[in-house]
Amino acid sequence: MTMRILVTNDDGINAPGLEVCADIARALSDDVWVVAPEFDQSGVSHSLSLNDPLRMRAVEERRFAIKGTPTDCIIMGVRHILDGKGPDLILSGVNRGQNAAEDVTYSGTIAGALEGAILGIPSLALSQAYSAANRQTPFWDTAIAHGPRIIRKVLDEGIPRDVLVNVNFPDCAPDQVKGIAVTSQGKRDQELLHIEPRYDGRGNPYYWLAFERRKRVAPANGTDLSAIADRRIAVTALRLDLTDEPFTTRLAQLFD
Repeated sequence: MTMRILVTNDDGINAPGLEVCADIARALSDDVWVVAPEFDQSGVSHSLSLNDPLRMRAVEERRFAIKGTPTDCIIMGVRHILDGKGPDLILSGVNRGQNAAEDVTYSGTIAGALEGAILGIPSLALSQAYSAANRQTPFWDTAIAHGPRIIRKVLDEGIPRDVLVNVNFPDCAPDQVKGIAVTSQGKRDQELLHIEPRYDGRGNPYYWLAFERRKRVAPANGTDLSAIADRRIAVTALRLDLTDEPFTTRLAQLFD
């Protein structure tokens, strides 16, 4: 029986990485559907469009654009476009830029896979790291070359219910990848984050969120950030359940 795959992203229906993700999906199955945001939705996290209607545009056969978030796209794809006939797998990406460490709480790419996990569908988020030198032309071939094999192995093992798999491809050519690392979620130095004030042509202030360009502390071993920096593919299992069990136990004792 052919596996039905639903593909989405957060960079938008015209993003190069979306076609890369579709190519990865087609390496696994002939039954591939694409439902992606009409416009760039980077950083929208797991948001839903509750106060606006969802407009759908049929781009071509099995390819649809939704005026909404990645979460909207998954729900539309599963509940309406596919009309309950699958999918068997959800792939979200390939994002232009890594989604590691705290990125997972902001990322619309992660959110697409997260919604799939909520719906009980095996789901993976895929992201391709880049540097300042190749910001506009990431090593998409790296994701294409290594993605299908990783997905097959994960599916053969089976993804537990309420878990999604986050895959980050390093910023290098396919033959320069040093291997695959199963990692934990890393943590960045948030002191690098700052507000950059500017002024428009009329003298009105506006602001950008930005990161300072200074030497950063080496990431902790065993994390997604460390693996990517070492030119390894980072594979990280993420849970829907955000409960912190140790502190929950302490709170229970506190309020007993």
